[in-house]
Amino acid sequence: MKILVINCGSSSIKYELFNMEEHTVLTSGVLERIGESNSKLKHKWRTVGSRLDEKIYEQKIKDHQQAFDLIHRAMRESKVMKDLSELAAVGHRVVHGGEAFKQPALIDDTVLEGVRKVTPLAPLHNPANLTGIEIAMKIMPNIPHVAVFDTAFHQTIPEYAFRYALPEDLYQSHGVRRYGFHGTSHYYVAKQAAHHLNESLHSLNLITLHLGNGASAAAIRQGECMDTSMGLTPLEGLIMGTRSGDIDPAIPFYLAKQTHLSFADIDNLLNKQSGLKGICGYNDMREIHLQAQNGNSSAQLAIEMYCYRIKKYLGAYCAVLGRVDAIVFTAGIGENADFIREKVCDGLDGLGICLDTEKNQWLGSDCTDISTAGSPVKILVVPTDEEWEIAQQTLSLVVSG
Repeated sequence: MKILVINCGSSSIKYELFNMEEHTVLTSGVLERIGESNSKLKHKWRTVGSRLDEKIYEQKIKDHQQAFDLIHRAMRESKVMKDLSELAAVGHRVVHGGEAFKQPALIDDTVLEGVRKVTPLAPLHNPANLTGIEIAMKIMPNIPHVAVFDTAFHQTIPEYAFRYALPEDLYQSHGVRRYGFHGTSHYYVAKQAAHHLNESLHSLNLITLHLGNGASAAAIRQGECMDTSMGLTPLEGLIMGTRSGDIDPAIPFYLAKQTHLSFADIDNLLNKQSGLKGICGYNDMREIHLQAQNGNSSAQLAIEMYCYRIKKYLGAYCAVLGRVDAIVFTAGIGENADFIREKVCDGLDGLGICLDTEKNQWLGSDCTDISTAGSPVKILVVPTDEEWEIAQQTLSLVVSG
């Protein structure tokens, strides 16, 4: 059974095709710079003998329709499918589902309208997600299409945690509340952690740390999210590559008065010019680490601030959960930056979080325990796979429906 997973952005499309019975990726790719003259598709596929081949397509792609046409052509040429009718279903990543979508949804006109209604909450993401869905449904009209929402896993957060201390009408009439993001990743790694620990997810309390260019933390009690660091938008919470994370909410007003920046300028500043980039000029943690090792004090400060913010959330979520069975690091930085994991966990022995520095340096491609033998709280590194999780949720919905 084959499931195609699509993640459609405003100028890019990522995709993966899975053989669900064999848990293998048949083909994957990313098409970037849609609407520009130098559009590029990097298409990979698995051949007989499981060898991985790759082909680059470079040509002008004027819109998402042309983009899907090129992806379809690449799939035909690489012979991963004879025909689109081989697909059992298509799973679509949708960033924001608001309060309406707590589970994956079989896409119909009602679902499309629901996604449109919450577009003001995710104006950069949901329109592109909708474009991808509508074009894919036109190309593959007889195949089930499923929407999997980044916000869905966080819909178990209690009201006292998701509400802001603002007038109630702003919540009731305009949906101003904490939604959280990266939910698909948090849920996936939580399940993988439970499997590694040979425990039921519903018996565990976990703190999951999705640390990439975007970053978020989640407090998970017995399989349900109790709190998460991102809020109404992905701007709140941890320090990120270019996003500020938590700041004094009066700062934008102060900047508007003192610098005469417009709302658009401040939005750009907080989302694209802040975070690690704002502190030291770089948003790639690998480059920041290199700069720090070479004595760059701004890079050193960026790492200190980054880890300090994560540590604050760890402490807060330990208090929220009461008992913590495991801390889970995932995503690009969480999986690969051993120095970040070490710095985050340093000094947390009093909370039962005891890192084994030797284990921390040696990682494979599977779930790895990097805590000391006697650590009351396990520390795990779990590679995330949001696309596989979307494929699984898509299959589950289609089969049960």
